[in-house]
Amino acid sequence: MKATYTRTFSVPVIMEHKPLFLTQEKKYVLTIRDLPNENKPREKLVRDGVGFLSMPELLSVIFQTGTKKEDVLTMSNRILKEYGEKSITTARNPKDVSRDLDIPVGRAAQLVAIVELGRRLFERNPNGGKVIRTAKDVYAYTKGMEDLPKEHLRGIYLNSHYKVIHDEVISMGTIDANIIHPREVFKPALEYSAVAVILVHNHPSGVLKPSADDITVTNQLIDAGKLLGIEIIDHVIVSRGGYRSIISENE
Repeated sequence: MKATYTRTFSVPVIMEHKPLFLTQEKKYVLTIRDLPNENKPREKLVRDGVGFLSMPELLSVIFQTGTKKEDVLTMSNRILKEYGEKSITTARNPKDVSRDLDIPVGRAAQLVAIVELGRRLFERNPNGGKVIRTAKDVYAYTKGMEDLPKEHLRGIYLNSHYKVIHDEVISMGTIDANIIHPREVFKPALEYSAVAVILVHNHPSGVLKPSADDITVTNQLIDAGKLLGIEIIDHVIVSRGGYRSIISENE
């Protein structure tokens, strides 16, 4: 019987590698996890005190975590840029904030809750509340709106002594006579027993001239206010170029 032998030949396999320099370099975004412990907002707060934290850092401590799309510090920075520091203090409706800022409603609820907590504590201070009598006062009070990238319509609600008792963002986006409804403006006035309202909105373009819709909305709200016994005493446009009163110029 003959023995059978099988010969096995190894065939070298040539692997094709793409040069590394041809691959697209992915930009790495620094997240809060990458920060040294001593620079993380919560650790800084405990170690140094609240005064050493920036506004985005304070927000990130409140939110604690980000989303799948954004790290918490990135999200906090974006919110402050898009909504504005002063506008955040007027946040009232979590659903609206969630929609406007593209954040989960749970995060929006955290923001609204902390704002409301601060508002109630502030109202206990008898010296709190700004007195506003002129368009110049409005401009000084709303300083910062001129840098917002989106148009904001804001209501400033006053008592009989022209003292601010409430302040909130009514809408975001271009002011449209078909979108702004009187109930959105006067509901807070009734809730806080305001006797007068000042409207203010920004023009990111820098143009201070009121649009046709700006004037139409103003006149509609003046008429609605007369029925309710709540006066619209001014509507001020603010931008990087200064401010302009719609009502006083059309009287």
